[in-house]
Amino acid sequence: MKSGVLTLTKNEEYVLEIDAMGSEGEGVGRVDGFAVFVPFALTGETVRVKIVKMLKNYAHARLEEVITPSPSRLVPECESFYKCGGCNFWHVDYDFEFQYKTQKVKDAIKRIGKSDAGVCEIIGVKRQYHYRNKAQFPVTPEGIGFFAPRSHRLVPMNNCLIQNQINEKMICALKKFMEKYGVLPYDEKTHTGDIRHLYTRVAENTGEVMVCIVTRQKKLLHSERLVEILLQADKNIVSIVQNVNPDKTNAVLGEREILLWGKPYIKDKIEDLYFRISPKSFYQVNSDQTKILYDEVVKAGNFTGNERVLDLYCGAGTISLYIARHVKEVKGVEVVARAVENARENAILNGIDNAVFVEGRAEDIAPDLSLYDVVIVDPPRKGCNEKLLQAMLAISPKKIIYVSCNPATLARDIKILEDGGYKTEWIQPVDMFPRTPHVETVVLITRVKE
Repeated sequence: MKSGVLTLTKNEEYVLEIDAMGSEGEGVGRVDGFAVFVPFALTGETVRVKIVKMLKNYAHARLEEVITPSPSRLVPECESFYKCGGCNFWHVDYDFEFQYKTQKVKDAIKRIGKSDAGVCEIIGVKRQYHYRNKAQFPVTPEGIGFFAPRSHRLVPMNNCLIQNQINEKMICALKKFMEKYGVLPYDEKTHTGDIRHLYTRVAENTGEVMVCIVTRQKKLLHSERLVEILLQADKNIVSIVQNVNPDKTNAVLGEREILLWGKPYIKDKIEDLYFRISPKSFYQVNSDQTKILYDEVVKAGNFTGNERVLDLYCGAGTISLYIARHVKEVKGVEVVARAVENARENAILNGIDNAVFVEGRAEDIAPDLSLYDVVIVDPPRKGCNEKLLQAMLAISPKKIIYVSCNPATLARDIKILEDGGYKTEWIQPVDMFPRTPHVETVVLITRVKE
């Protein structure tokens, strides 16, 4: 074991002082200025590690021993915590996680965004257990569960502390069906087998449940028996869908959907609004925190009732419809066709006539930007398309409300907008994903040049 050396060697052990946290929740120590990333290590700890990967400017290590533990360290409640890739923070108290997430956003804004914009303290959660309303379980020859970090090595699992508890029943029901009728799990090495994923969505405010079975091919033997077994497992199921994904791909869902039983959607409620959700619809995974997040959007808008709003990457229209009562009109743009259909259905369902939805890519709507006072963007983790950012700079809407799930790409985009004449007024993190390093943010950005 080495300490204080000038160079690092793979497979050697070292003693480190952890002085920072990485963006994925790992501890960071240094040997003569050379950064070493250590999963499950915490700031303030002294640890013994083994170097497992060397790169030009940093290394990855495996935690071997915690010599001096942090006061925030806990014994994980999840028995699969150190093997599964789903969560990162069952080994710390929530106060540590709370502070980490606020600092994570601050660090990204300052380091990547080169901005002095103020970052508010994160809005925390009341519920840390079983909060996720969406789950995707790979079905493999090794079992049903989650993949280990940065791998396709399956960690079998029946009960997950952050997923809805109905999943335990759904996993057992699917296993029962497969064993009884000889239906095979998908083998990605040979591209054979029948069932690739078990995918569930739960409308927590109405209780409705969707079960989606992802298969390699259209033909699913004994599908009527599968329906019977699933319905016997839980009375709240209102939709059973087969999704067909014939490709050699890491993508979970394919293009084709076959309704096996019930409705092609579930219906959830946010405040007094109802939303239809199909398998491919984007919908926030934490129902408790969604209203809090959307209230921050309304706060950022400070709407008078006269605004024309453009909502990009709008998913099933949840933000558009949530703000509709506060504005003159809102137009949502979304690339997923079924989600657009859901959004239109949701507008009709709620009797909202000042919201319209169109299918298309956010970056292709540049000519429309000049028609709107406020632009809302809620992009995927990769952030906004460069073409869209340049279009916003060219046409300069008065106000941009940026909803982000990735502080790094948010900071990158903020820098582009600030360099182009905008000012970031405030940044509000919201904890949508407790026990993980992920954080959602709402950002108010205003035009400072005419």
